[in-house]
This record gives sequence, C-alpha cells and structure tokens, in this order.
Amino acid sequence: MNSFDFSKINGKRAAITGGDGFLGSNLARRLLDLGMFVTVFSEKGHEIKNLQDIRNNKNLKFIEGDLTDAEKVSELIHNQDYLFHFAWQTDLKKSMVHPIDDLKNDLAGILNILETCRKENPGIKIIFPSAVTVIGLTEKLPSNEDEAENPLSIYEANKLAAEKYLQIYSKVHHIKNCVLRLSNIFGEYQRIDNPNRGVLNFMIGRALRGEILTVYGTGEWIRDYCYVQNYMDAFILAAISEETNGKLYVLGSGIGKTFNEVVEKIKEIVERKIGQDVAITHVPFPKEENEINKRNFIADFSRFGKDTGWAPQISFDDGLERTIEFYLHKA
Repeated sequence: MNSFDFSKINGKRAAITGGDGFLGSNLARRLLDLGMFVTVFSEKGHEIKNLQDIRNNKNLKFIEGDLTDAEKVSELIHNQDYLFHFAWQTDLKKSMVHPIDDLKNDLAGILNILETCRKENPGIKIIFPSAVTVIGLTEKLPSNEDEAENPLSIYEANKLAAEKYLQIYSKVHHIKNCVLRLSNIFGEYQRIDNPNRGVLNFMIGRALRGEILTVYGTGEWIRDYCYVQNYMDAFILAAISEETNGKLYVLGSGIGKTFNEVVEKIKEIVERKIGQDVAITHVPFPKEENEINKRNFIADFSRFGKDTGWAPQISFDDGLERTIEFYLHKA
C-alpha cells in the first residue's frame, strides 16, 4: 500500500480514543496489521459497529467509559507507548447550539488525559488530529503552519484550545505529542448519511441511494480532499518520528479541487458502477450556513514531509474508487 517503513512499531502498544469512529477504526485496523497491541476507548453504551468484524482479535482490547473519569483514563494509558486522541464532537453546527457540552466533554477530556499522562505515563506520545479550519478564512493558497488562527465556530475554537494545551504540556511537562491539522477527509467507515460532517462521503451516500446531489452556491469553491489511508500513514509516521515531538503540522493532498469537480467525479464513478443516472442540482447557500463552509483551501504539507518523508500515496481518484466500492459491497 505504501513505501514507508513502519517496522519500529511492531509489538508496541497504542490506545485510540474514539477508536470505533471513522479515523479510529481505520487506524486500529492498520496498527493491528502492523503487529501492534491496540486498546480502543469508546463512550459507555456505544455500539461497536466499525470494528465488529475483528472484535475477537487477540491483540485488540476495548474499554468503555468517560474521558473525564480519571480512573478510566488511567486504565487506558497504562503501559501504552502511543495515544491517538480521536474522541471529539465533530459536528460544527451542534457545537454552536450546545457549546457547554463540547466544553465539558472535549476540553475537560483532553485535560484529564494530559494530567493522567503527566502523573502516570510521562513517556507516552500523544497524536492529536486538529482541523485546518482553526485558521478560519484565508486568502493564501496553499496555506501552511504560519497562518494566524481565527476560528469561526466553537468546534474550531475548542480544537485550537486543545492544541495549546498540548503545547503547554510539551514545553512544561515534556509530554511528547504531535498535532496534525487535517484538511477534508473521505474514505471507508465514515457515515454516508450525515449532512453535517464529511460532505464528500455524504454525497457518495446520496448518489448510491439514487438521490439528487445538491450543491450550494456556484460550487466553485476549492477544497483539499485527502483519502483516509493517506492520513493513516501520517498518524503512524507522526508517532514514530522524533522530529515531530512538540510540533504542529498542516496536512492535505496539496491539490485543490472545486466542489463541482468532486461531485462530477462521484457522479461518473457511481453511474459506471451501478448503471443508473445521478442528478446534480445547485441551490443558494442556506442563510444559517457558517462562513467557514464557503472558503477556499489547499494545504501545504511540506514541513511534515520534510520531517517524516510523508506524501500522499493514494490519489484522489483512486481513493474515491475504493470508497465507493466499499459502500457498494457494504450495502
């Protein structure tokens, strides 16, 4: 799948919060394939769906609980080499409607993780996925780590606060960590029925269900869409590289595509695979739509590439083919 050397993580231990989610489940599978022992942390009562088929893997362990529970977090990080902190409320609109919930869960959770690591496992390394949208609107394309932060939602403000917490614990308490600001992600194991998160996967779902693909505005806004397995490579390289300790990086494919291009490509592949027409329509942006969804963005990932050797190995077109094929077989 790639040309990277991941051999040094064989036999190591990794914990993944939100491990049955989109990113977490993809990473858990990759780490198990690479010979790691993986502990997945999920919310109490959460139904395991994305990892159900490998639930009995002898190297996979599950813990249920709340990240604000010090005892549960202590159990999670015990004897771990790496912690991938993916548990997060990811709906931008929901963050604006229920901001206190995000504060209590997301920010209290990461502070509890950091404090527990400081006291009980100071040698662990934490990898945290942030979002390129913490910078808000930008006129600079492509954009790198030097952009000033100007978040436009509670979701992004909390991601930024978490980044700052990690920086403080790195500088003051020497807790190794790395922050990766991710551009638009698509791929397997993300919901295809959620209009508020993962717009590309949502459009794939609509196309496969025979529904019209609705594009807001002109559709000429530019985004950087990167296939999820490319980010899995990046997470692992960030974990094993000493060069990434205490650093923050911007990640994406480095290639901008208009939303019209993306939707046309989905239409083309789905029509070819299932033999039925896919319709596209344009409507005005809803009045309540956040300004961050109208921006242009392309990532300059050169700093991360310099420190780790990473570059996307799977193209947008190939990633889209794989994603659509996955959901065709899953249906």
